[in-house]
Amino acid sequence: MHIIGLMSGTSLDGIDLAYCEFTDERHFQLIAAETYNYPVAWRERLASLHRATAEEYVKTDAELGHYFGECIMHFREKHPGRVDCIASHGHTIFHQPEKGFTAQIGDGNAIHAVTGVPVVYDFRRLDVALGGQGAPLVPIGDRLLFGEYDCCINLGGIANISYEIDNERIAYDISPCNMALNHLAGLTGMTYDAGGELARNGEIITPLLARLETLEYYHVPAPKTLGKEWFEKNFLPYLEPYSSQPVENLMRTVSEHIALRLADSISHSGDNTHRVLITGGGANNQYLLELLKEKIGTIDIESIDNRIVDFKEAIIFALLAYLRLNNQNNTLASVTGASRDSSGGVVCGQTGF
Repeated sequence: MHIIGLMSGTSLDGIDLAYCEFTDERHFQLIAAETYNYPVAWRERLASLHRATAEEYVKTDAELGHYFGECIMHFREKHPGRVDCIASHGHTIFHQPEKGFTAQIGDGNAIHAVTGVPVVYDFRRLDVALGGQGAPLVPIGDRLLFGEYDCCINLGGIANISYEIDNERIAYDISPCNMALNHLAGLTGMTYDAGGELARNGEIITPLLARLETLEYYHVPAPKTLGKEWFEKNFLPYLEPYSSQPVENLMRTVSEHIALRLADSISHSGDNTHRVLITGGGANNQYLLELLKEKIGTIDIESIDNRIVDFKEAIIFALLAYLRLNNQNNTLASVTGASRDSSGGVVCGQTGF
């Protein structure tokens, strides 16, 4: 089955498209992959949408779906071939599973209208309805596609971890990652800190680091997830008293904090953890990886095909659609805390399955 996976992360660093061929649920080939950067107008619109009116929210949901469809059509012109399905994560605007809701926009009906291809979208809400966190969803892909690694970490807007203990998949969100770093980079007019060089030139603000380490979320047992709302309500207020500090110092402190949280999570993944796979945009932050390596000692951080590092989430959402269309579970209750495993995702324009 040939599937295009679409992922738009909370860090707003672009729309990832991954064109994959699946021979079964454990074997795939990545045929092509690209990132489409958001125009400034879309970045600003999505960044503020959680404060908009209900009408603007619904309008944006439809228009973003059409925009996703246009990006996919452009991608298909460059990479022609059979496509059986599009798997769209969409873009998260609200994520409050403790209140019983989560919302990823980019209407799958609009994507189908533009592309003419069946679409699987809205992967998270069934799990939330079953009492789960609705996230993370990537761990089933870690198990099926990357099971040779002891531990998988994704460094996106939010950092998360996935590992196996006693044949049960454990996963949870660790801490903010690029969401925080990109916010700080934005104070200098940059969209991100390339390679972590700003952070490298800063100094740790010791009182700030100590406060960040006390955040209550880190002491709550899994399953647990983070969202933009939590970041704005709980993380940003800790930075505000230090707004007069050089951005380099803030960046250095937050990078240290992220590295400490990552190392702590790895330490809880089991005594047999030797191989760690790190993917996502933060895998290109060399300074953050250096800080992490200092803290985990002999554990190996392993590299793979750079395209998989950058597009792993889009690949795995393509896998989730494959599982959904083949009536297999694609969401693990051991990860999300739901009442049962499930096969999430709304199917639009389905033909021939």
